[in-house]
Amino acid sequence: MARNVNMTSGNLFKNMIIYTIPIILTGVLQMLFNAADLVVIGHFRGSASIGAVGATGSLINLIVNLFIGLSTGVSVVVANAMGAEDRETVHKTVHTAIPVALISGIFLSIVGFFLSKPLLSLMDTPAELIDKSALYMKIYFLGSVFSLVYNFGAAVLRAVGDTRGPLIYLTLGGAANVVLNIIFITLFNMDVEGVAIATVVSQAISAILVVIRLVKSTDVYALELAKMKIYKKELLKIVKIGLPAGIQGSTFSISNVLIQSSINSFGASAVAGNAAASNIEGFMFIIINSFCQTVMNFTSQNVGAKQYNRINKILVTSIISMTVTSTLIGAIALIFSKQLLGIYIPDDINAVNIGMVRMSVIIFPYAICGFMDNIAGAVRGMGASLAAMLVSVFGVCGIRILWIYTVFRSPLYHSLSSLYVSYIISWTVTAIGHFICYIIVRRKLIKGS
Repeated sequence: MARNVNMTSGNLFKNMIIYTIPIILTGVLQMLFNAADLVVIGHFRGSASIGAVGATGSLINLIVNLFIGLSTGVSVVVANAMGAEDRETVHKTVHTAIPVALISGIFLSIVGFFLSKPLLSLMDTPAELIDKSALYMKIYFLGSVFSLVYNFGAAVLRAVGDTRGPLIYLTLGGAANVVLNIIFITLFNMDVEGVAIATVVSQAISAILVVIRLVKSTDVYALELAKMKIYKKELLKIVKIGLPAGIQGSTFSISNVLIQSSINSFGASAVAGNAAASNIEGFMFIIINSFCQTVMNFTSQNVGAKQYNRINKILVTSIISMTVTSTLIGAIALIFSKQLLGIYIPDDINAVNIGMVRMSVIIFPYAICGFMDNIAGAVRGMGASLAAMLVSVFGVCGIRILWIYTVFRSPLYHSLSSLYVSYIISWTVTAIGHFICYIIVRRKLIKGS
């Protein structure tokens, strides 16, 4: 059985790094597998197919994030119960989580399948891309059950200190994804549908493996399939934490959909270049998000154990580690930006140049996004998910939407670089808001103990 990291005692820095590294590797592997999708399809089907897949990203996130947010609720509830040594709550939460994932996945499959093309049309997706994009999305959403089961199961494992298991399961699923990409596109002459089918199969493999891990566990978080049911009290706890996180993620995606729609207006090359640059930046986001998960779960377990003196140390340790790591990765990405983009887009130099514009604006300030997410993770770990959501929605989404409909519409600033600047401004304002929220929530938590 995998060794679980102790979150409430021992060397904090060492335990946080041991815990975070597998999450980073999991995310990096996921990004590499996603990159493999784009690289394979780019080399064999061209930039139009890359653009078709890339144009779906923000829209898929808009629909999926609401449900993925519930897995955040699962993680916080399980982590808090583990810290408090509340075995009954852990058991009930695990046995509630998987049925909720199954029901949510079925609902998501239906909604995503039928709304794909209408929503892409509303986004002004270029005519030459929309049919391929719709086909990709429909197949992708049919695999939603597997995606949610994996995410909910992985949330349970991470909450109890096991970050290695999800890494192994994603690696096996992702390896299958890469192999199937090559088989479907080169041997069966498929296009975006081949990439989508390979993604669904890989998600199914990861989901099955994570369920097997939970079923075979002999610990308090073991899953007994015959005992699965939705416990009302535990569901409400999950929803209290997870729904605001999901709404936040979906609202973020609304602003990103508006940004994607603005990018679409610059043509197919802009869509392809932006998609490739976003994929590269995704490696930096993985680092940020990994430390955010660490902060959230460590904070939640220590709150459950009433060790409030460790909360500040957890946040500071995470922010320093995240900043150093993301800055180093960002420097490498920026230095080799042209070469990296060329791997994705070998046939469109204009798309490569557009991708370089995005990277030159966003890469180095990306650590500000890390400050924002890590502080929000600490707030969520203390149970104030609604507060974190409100700050993020008004800060990130409000500013980006305001920017698009004011500054960006001005002829003087109607450019891609101006559009990308809205990310930096929104991160900065929201990070300040989250820090103020963190201070207030922590003081109330300690005062009420």
